[in-house]
Amino acid sequence: MNLTPLVQSFVLHFGEMGSRWGINRTVGQIYALLYLSPKPMNAEDIADALAFSRSNVSMGLKELDGWRLIRHQHLPDDRRDYYSTPDDIWEIIRTLVEERRKREIEPTLSLLRDELLTTPSSSDEQFAQAKMQEMHDVIEMLTKWYLDMQKMDTQRLVNLLKLGGKVYKLYEMKDKLKLVAGYSVKTKKEGVT
Repeated sequence: MNLTPLVQSFVLHFGEMGSRWGINRTVGQIYALLYLSPKPMNAEDIADALAFSRSNVSMGLKELDGWRLIRHQHLPDDRRDYYSTPDDIWEIIRTLVEERRKREIEPTLSLLRDELLTTPSSSDEQFAQAKMQEMHDVIEMLTKWYLDMQKMDTQRLVNLLKLGGKVYKLYEMKDKLKLVAGYSVKTKKEGVT
């Protein structure tokens, strides 16, 4: 199987980006190939397309399966396993974020909770604990926000994300109105018009 220049460019880039996201390059490239593939692929097809060994593909598929990012399928009259990605990009993103939360955020919150329950033995430990409390509170707030976002249907989530910059502009406008209102009240008290 020959990859078109367009597909090859995306696959190679996704592999490089994958290494920055904490997955190895091979796994990133396998996922990119499956994501762009119009039909499910078996391990041999993946190995041929990417010029990877069958064992590397097998390990990569196992890792992607552990992250719940791929689907196994069987085709009629074929004993091989075929793989694909979910069709909905939002399902992929939700799964990826949820898996990262379970693997990275929850252990950090558990450690912080445990450390915050200990009695500090020095002023340095009190300072450290205060910093840990600050970190805990921010992570906890973001986690609660994330859980609320996970409950939203996709269209509402997309609409909310599109509002992001507009909401910020409303806050800026509110601050400007406070300044103008404050100036107006101050000038009236001073008798200035």
